[in-house]
Amino acid sequence: MTEAEQLLARVAAEARATRPWGWDSLPAPVGPDTLARAEASLGFTLPPLLVALYTRIGDGGFGPEYGLLPLLEGKSSGGEPAAVEKYLAMRESDWGWPKGVLPISHWGCAMYACVDCRTADGQVLLFEPNGGDPRHAWFIDAPTLTAWLTAWLDGTGWYEEENDGMDLQPWQAPRSQTTSAHE
Repeated sequence: MTEAEQLLARVAAEARATRPWGWDSLPAPVGPDTLARAEASLGFTLPPLLVALYTRIGDGGFGPEYGLLPLLEGKSSGGEPAAVEKYLAMRESDWGWPKGVLPISHWGCAMYACVDCRTADGQVLLFEPNGGDPRHAWFIDAPTLTAWLTAWLDGTGWYEEENDGMDLQPWQAPRSQTTSAHE
């Protein structure tokens, strides 16, 4: 079994064992048609591991805190819109949301874990806008989606109580990546 397969097996087991907000069961995985519609709406492809999470484990509802957002349709357990809908709305907002950076999980207080889909391994970023300045709202959460999922499974993420005060490095999107969709 490859490392990726081992990770997916661990995620699947944890997803079945614990779900946010007491959901009775995980949403069904998305099919190839839903994935194709999502990628067409976004205008970019998703990294392979993110595709595997949505197509093999479930359409959101698992992961740290509130869990992954649904991919294309519906609401998360915390009432957040699907990832595609949130991405498109943020691209239209005044935040200068970067192209190809898909919000996948809501932390509350307008904070999101986001996958930089322009990177092969899906670097995970934290969008934390509560300081009010969009130039200082982005941080590197994990170098890869694999590392982000492993931190969740191992209980070593910045959001864990024992890691209170853990500093995340700022992320600077290239200026050409932060123009909104309507510009």
